[in-house]
Amino acid sequence: MALSIRGLSFSYGAVSVLRGVDVEALPRGSVAALVGPNGSGKSTLFRCLAGLLPAKTGAASLDAVDLGAYSPRERSRRVFYLGQDMGAHAALSVFEIVLLARKSLGGGLAIAASPRDVAMTESVIDDLGLRALASRDIGSLSSGQRQLAGIAQAIVREPDVLLLDEPTSALDVRRQLEVMETVLRVSRERRIVTIVAIHDLSLAARFADTILLLSDGRIARAGEPHAVLADPSVAETYAVGVHLERSRRGTLLVEPYLERRPH
Repeated sequence: MALSIRGLSFSYGAVSVLRGVDVEALPRGSVAALVGPNGSGKSTLFRCLAGLLPAKTGAASLDAVDLGAYSPRERSRRVFYLGQDMGAHAALSVFEIVLLARKSLGGGLAIAASPRDVAMTESVIDDLGLRALASRDIGSLSSGQRQLAGIAQAIVREPDVLLLDEPTSALDVRRQLEVMETVLRVSRERRIVTIVAIHDLSLAARFADTILLLSDGRIARAGEPHAVLADPSVAETYAVGVHLERSRRGTLLVEPYLERRPH
């Protein structure tokens, strides 16, 4: 019961972005951190998995079923992609945007919400700690609160796979921890395969079960956080030195540094 990727490639015209991405089975209830420099293809990979871009070659499968075998509507239910900017949704409350995400599963937003839709929306809002914000306009929320509302939109659809594109970008330290703790807990409880694109390697090491290092359009290294981050391929990919150590709390810390060349 897992998500696997086999030989996935994609090009923008003559520019090859993904060059045969392979990922071994990511089990349900797990969180994988997708790391790599800007322009390495993280967002493109997410869009291919979500069916928003057509892969040139290769495929992805969920529980041994090719994602391409699903209808666009069914695929969008099973695989939810949350981009970097969810928008402000002016004049809509948190409850309303989460309910709309739930209603979209039925194929028509004009149809009145069913009691089950409302109950599921209420449950997810409570689960993510958004009850105090439920009646507020989404545009009035902080970046961290909007990220949680976006995650609520994803969870209410009951996806099998959740793709989060830099959900902690532009957040302060506390909000980063809150968002990532919520992502980890919800993934575990609801048995979702979650992949998070993230730049902070220490945050990735702290919350991910698996780290996927994307470099030059391929997965250069994949595995348990310490094993991946200690590999020379990380330093090579980012063109920096990498120092690892454990905090007093046992948390793996990653210190990247510029290596000064002698004159």
